[in-house]
Amino acid sequence: MSEKITVGIADMKIAKGSGILITYALGSCIGLCFHDPMTHIGALLHVMLPLNLETGRKNPMKYADTGIRETLRQMEAMGASRKRITVKIAGGAKMFEVTGGNLGNIGQRNIESVHTVLRKEGIRLMAEDVGGTVARTLLFDVVSGQGCIRSYGRQDVLF
Repeated sequence: MSEKITVGIADMKIAKGSGILITYALGSCIGLCFHDPMTHIGALLHVMLPLNLETGRKNPMKYADTGIRETLRQMEAMGASRKRITVKIAGGAKMFEVTGGNLGNIGQRNIESVHTVLRKEGIRLMAEDVGGTVARTLLFDVVSGQGCIRSYGRQDVLF
């Protein structure tokens, strides 16, 4: 069995040739599984927020826009080709009912931001399991490109 590599919140890990990347607690956050099938390079990115409006950009992986671009940059530096890279996403749940706030549904905003950035970067979205009201754990095999989503009270979803 391949080594399991844990990806934290606002974090990204890359593996080449072998490895299972796993991230926990995808509520309103989005987990993105990047895969280049020819080089067997894969990355798992766990973003919290849609856009990086932070001055100084201390942690680009926290945001969909800067996190996606930085992940692509690092994968390409390892030999991945943008033409071959595909993505699968999970998360973006509505975890809390917010009344009177101006935040709105952060999960939905994250989903929309991820879709927009992937489209702008020319990356194909192959599958998604997003929305709803349940948190997810996401596992990703960098060799096969197979993803697995685990959620309390639901059957595992392979994608």
